[in-house]
Amino acid sequence: MNIKIILEGKIKEPYFKAGVDEFEKRLLNKVEVLEVSDIYEFLKGKKGAYIITLEIEGKMLSSVEFANKIREIETSGIANEILFLIGGAEGLAKEVRNMSDFKFSMSKLTFLHQEATFILIEQIYRAYRILNNEPYHK
Repeated sequence: MNIKIILEGKIKEPYFKAGVDEFEKRLLNKVEVLEVSDIYEFLKGKKGAYIITLEIEGKMLSSVEFANKIREIETSGIANEILFLIGGAEGLAKEVRNMSDFKFSMSKLTFLHQEATFILIEQIYRAYRILNNEPYHK
């Protein structure tokens, strides 16, 4: 299953870009990070995707629970791809939040959208290591 991290804005800082690129490489192109100017416009006409919005008010999961959530979506047949949505400086628009299949919170803290992208892709990598019983996550 393809996973896309849709970021409203750009990854400008070279250290975040390098980190994101490294985890994209480790994930063997299973995860793609897309920078868009308007997530709502990007989502128009999208069908068959499982949408996960990153929101402070969302549900927090441990790394193992997060891995199991990804596996559940992959094996359920309910979607052909997973879209993680990260808002820009103003967060996600209400219309986008209303389209969410799962509201996910990485923390009660607020992160830069670049930082959230890096943390998320690392956690997706960690999830696959957990699901494949491979070392890394401890």
